[in-house]
Amino acid sequence: MTELERAIEATLFASAEPMTAEEIGVQVGADDVEAVLAGLAERYAGHGVELVTRGGRWHFQTAPDLAHLLRRTRDEPRRLSRAATECLAIIAYHEPTSRGEIEAIRGVQISKGTLDVLMEAGWVRTAGRREGPGRPLLYATTPDFLTHFGLGSRKDLPGIDDLKAAGLLDPLEEAIFELQLESDDEEG
Repeated sequence: MTELERAIEATLFASAEPMTAEEIGVQVGADDVEAVLAGLAERYAGHGVELVTRGGRWHFQTAPDLAHLLRRTRDEPRRLSRAATECLAIIAYHEPTSRGEIEAIRGVQISKGTLDVLMEAGWVRTAGRREGPGRPLLYATTPDFLTHFGLGSRKDLPGIDDLKAAGLLDPLEEAIFELQLESDDEEG
């Protein structure tokens, strides 16, 4: 193991938060650390801890097949309400999106507290303002959202077929979801 590999390993191990390759490079005084990170990730594959990247940020995590050993030592976070879960899903699939757009998709108004809960969890952030009447705030997901849900990027979000296979869509919700995807394809 080279000194650079050791320095990167120590930096990631000691970091309280996932780090980008650039942040790691600054910390260890090296310009290009991507190849070293990829090598370390390969070396740790199959170990009790693995080096992974989520949303462009690197960190060590417990191997998924061993996570059950640690569950009893962790406090389980409180569950999100249905409204918060729906809002989070809408933001993730349609970001950046405004409160009005979230309400239009859900068909009901959302309380300010719902967005506050998602922002306090660190999964949603404000992403500027839309150019237009009233200049509404826009919301988007954060790197912490990707990390928490084990996603490398938003492209890893489950699609309609994945949701059907998991039995998470009833026939009415399925039809609405398909219409939303079609309208997004036409816009994009």
